[in-house]
Formats: sequence, structure tokens, C-alpha cells
Amino acid sequence: MTTAQKNDILRAMAVGVREQRDSILAANAKDVAAAEEKGLSKPMVDRLRLDPKSLEGIAAAIEQVAELPDPVGEVLGKWTRPNGLAMQKVRVPIGVIGIIYESRPNVTSDAAILCFKTGNATILRGGSEAIHSNTALAAALQAGGEKAGLPQDSIQLIPFTDRESVDHLAKMDRYLDLIIPRGGKGLIERVVQAARMPVIKHYDGVCHVYVHHTASHEMAANLILNGKCQKPSACNAVETVLVDREGAEDFYATLREVLRPSGVEVRGDAGVLAVWPGAKPATEEDWSTEYLDQILSIKTVSGTDEAIQHINTYGSHHTDVIVSEDATVAARFQHEVDSAVVLWNASTRFNDGGEFGFGAEIGISTDKLHARGPMGLAELCSYKYLVNGNGQVRL
Repeated sequence: MTTAQKNDILRAMAVGVREQRDSILAANAKDVAAAEEKGLSKPMVDRLRLDPKSLEGIAAAIEQVAELPDPVGEVLGKWTRPNGLAMQKVRVPIGVIGIIYESRPNVTSDAAILCFKTGNATILRGGSEAIHSNTALAAALQAGGEKAGLPQDSIQLIPFTDRESVDHLAKMDRYLDLIIPRGGKGLIERVVQAARMPVIKHYDGVCHVYVHHTASHEMAANLILNGKCQKPSACNAVETVLVDREGAEDFYATLREVLRPSGVEVRGDAGVLAVWPGAKPATEEDWSTEYLDQILSIKTVSGTDEAIQHINTYGSHHTDVIVSEDATVAARFQHEVDSAVVLWNASTRFNDGGEFGFGAEIGISTDKLHARGPMGLAELCSYKYLVNGNGQVRL
């Protein structure tokens, strides 16, 4: 298909989602009710829930992907050898990609549209908790796209939600070129152990904000509030705050007032407990815990060295922030913290494909190969070399 054909189909998919809004929301309501009846955690239910606003966000993301440049066929480099061979390095689709995910129905749309735009075939296997939502979304995308020329069965959703289907898919290395798991640690570890093909994954989002002693206290407190409370169940939510000992007591007074209305539970070290009424003692386990809830661990550190060491020891290489007025310190922090995304004076919540301008994301990879951070269109491509000659032989 040409880029224009693919974009027309994507726009038709967005229309399909809007036209099927009521049926998708009704299907989602069944999943949410079942999840609450089963006693799923609040973060899991939050990830599962759709409403008219979030569904419009899904449709808008499809349209945004249609407007983005098509990476397939992009020439990454070209050169001519002394013997006259003309060489090009060109982006190509990866092939067939299996997406195994839990809870989030928006992954059905994100995965389908990003893989479609990049010329990849995709096999979707969602979790049992979102089966009605996923089925309704996939049907709306397929039906909408067909009106603009999408071939039948282009969006394939596996109807089985048993664990054995995960193991079976992970062994199909003859047919799948890549598997991308999105979900809890248990699911990801199961896929990694079973997979016979490459896996791109993201483990926990143990994300940090480090407050340097030069930081604006008001800015730092607001960034922490946003990172923790705007969507606590997100993988890029703040879980641990590190604060320079110099000026820490004054900053804790500011942060306490900013967080008070939100009801965040604070778990802190001795320096925090001494000045924060109601705070609970932090344990060693807290420093490496992804709460996905209104809980925040706070530690007082001696300076930038200890902050970097703590993050590289306890973090998950996902998203970390420094708040500082010192550009030299910020540059060093960004260079030495070994995470996929390292921000200066901005919320952790910006580690997101949409916020990066990718339209949507297939996930946020904490791997180093082949992709790292938010995975958009370019990350769903590989490359190959096209070499043109006129009869050259190797001597």
C-alpha cells in the first residue's frame, strides 16, 4: 500500500471508533464490573476503564498517526564505494509482531495502528479482564478500515485468554519475528522465559524525582504532585523522591502542603520522619517498589553522587527527573543516570509516545536493544541494505 492509502484507512478507523462509541463503552462497562467483582486492585481497574473522553483520545491518536511521516522506505544513509557500488540503508517493517498485554484496552488500538502504518502484521492477545473491550475495539477498527480498503482479518485478536495461549504464541518463532509484552511483572517474565524470538519489554516503572539544593521548591513540589497524582496507575508516575540534605527541611514543609489535599501516603527515611507528621518509615523494599497508587517514598541524600547511585541501584531504567537551577549538574545527572528517559525540570509523566509527538506508542521499553523509551513508528522498523552495481566482482 502507498502511504496515502494507509493514511486513508487510518482515518476511516478513527471514524469507526467514533461510530461504535456506545457499543465499545458498553463492552468496557462489562469488563469494569467484572474486574471490581473479582476484587482487582484500583490501579488495574483504572487502567481498564474507558469513558467518552478517553475513547475520543484513542480516535484522535489514530488520526495523529495518519498525519505522521511514514518511516517505511526512509533512506537512513547512502554512499558509494571506490569500486562503484552504490549502497543505501533503508527502513523496512520488522515483519509479524505479537503483542501480549493486560488491562489497557487502548493498547488494542495503539498496537494495531502503529503496526499497520509501518507495514507490520500484528497478532493481538489481550488479557481476560479486558476481553469485551478489546473485542469491541478491534471490531470497530477493522470495520471502519474496511470501508477505506483495509483487507479482511488485518487486525487479528486472539479470542483465548488462558495462560497456555501465551506460551503457545511465544514458541511460534517460525511465524513471529518479535513479541512485545505489556503488563505486570509476572506476565513479562513468563513471556521472556518462554519466547523463542526477540522480546522488547518494559519492567517496573520505579521513577524518581531528584530535588537538587538549587531547585525552586515550588517547581519541584508541583512536578512531584503532577508525577504522583495526575495518574498514579501509570508506569511513568513518580514512586520515589530524593532530596538534597541542604535545604531539605524547608523543602519538606513546601512539599507537605502541596501534597496534603491529595492524601498521598508518605514513607520516608529518618530525615523525613523528623519533620513530616504522619509519615511512615520506609523499608529497603520501598526503594524498589512500583506502587501504582497514592504512595510516595522519600529519601534525604547527601548530594548528586548519592542520588545518581541510588537511582541506578534501585530504579528500573524507565523515567527519572532532576529539578535544579544548575545546568552543569543537570547535564551530569542526565548523562550518568542509566534510564530510557531522563528529564530536567519536567514531570515524569511526559515519558509517553503521544507527548513525544509519536501519536501513540507500542510501549515504553526499558531494554537497550533494539528500542529504548517510548516506541513509535520508527521503533517498529528494522533496516536493510540495498546495493546497486554494474557487474562488479570481488577480487
